Amino acid sequence: MSKEEEPFDPNDLPPKTLLNSEPLYQVRSLKTMISFILSQNTHKQYIFALISKSHDPYYLLQYILETSVYPREHECLKELRHITEKLPWHSIAIPPDEGQFLSMLVKLMNAKNTMEIGVYTGYSLLSTALALPPDGKILALDVNRRDYEIGLPMIQKAGVAHKIDFREGPALSFLDEMLKDQNNKGTLDFVFVDADKDNHLNYHKRLIELVKIGGVIGYDNTLWAGSVAAPTDAPKMGFFQPLRGFVIELNKYLAQDSRIEICQIPIGDGITLCRRLI
Repeated sequence: MSKEEEPFDPNDLPPKTLLNSEPLYQVRSLKTMISFILSQNTHKQYIFALISKSHDPYYLLQYILETSVYPREHECLKELRHITEKLPWHSIAIPPDEGQFLSMLVKLMNAKNTMEIGVYTGYSLLSTALALPPDGKILALDVNRRDYEIGLPMIQKAGVAHKIDFREGPALSFLDEMLKDQNNKGTLDFVFVDADKDNHLNYHKRLIELVKIGGVIGYDNTLWAGSVAAPTDAPKMGFFQPLRGFVIELNKYLAQDSRIEICQIPIGDGITLCRRLI
């Protein structure tokens, strides 16, 4: 996410714009359950509290983290997460459940030649590096090497530093240079983009030529804290307003791009996977 000043509380957005809205079939199911509870005479308060909690996204996320994510989180990832949490802009790092998702995706794809645009302290980078085979490679692009070096000791401790080729500088210029060499086209198995949101569409127009047919590009923050579905005058929209239009434009473009098939997943702040078809 972008480094802006004003904090954002998703509870300030209208309920219909949030990810906690339930499908109609779940609503009907919940109504049936409530009707049954009302017909009983015991433990009503307890059961109501339980239902309310089980449908709260916060409690569901905590359940996922504590049950499936934290117990399996690599020790070096855990250390890096704790280090990052102490930094002023810790919230721009991907959450651990998204890191677990990226790791699984890379393994399912049998990816070897990958790229990451936007590194920060390297939680997503380390998640990918650990998932790659011993001869796998990540070309990591970021304008700030200082943040990368905060996480570098954990990357080295995990024994995967040899898989990473970090390049400092603007990613667009680097991609343009890569495209000048025809041998670079169609060579990437997987790309993860979590950088300047106003350039995600520009990255896509270049990456589509660099990723192989059947390869995948993942764009992070495509839900932009739910602001993409919120009215422009929603409370505290100021934090997200400057880049909201760019995220919406990217989402519309990806939905209409016939060269790819897509899947937008509400994990973290939303990640859209694009699989190249032609």
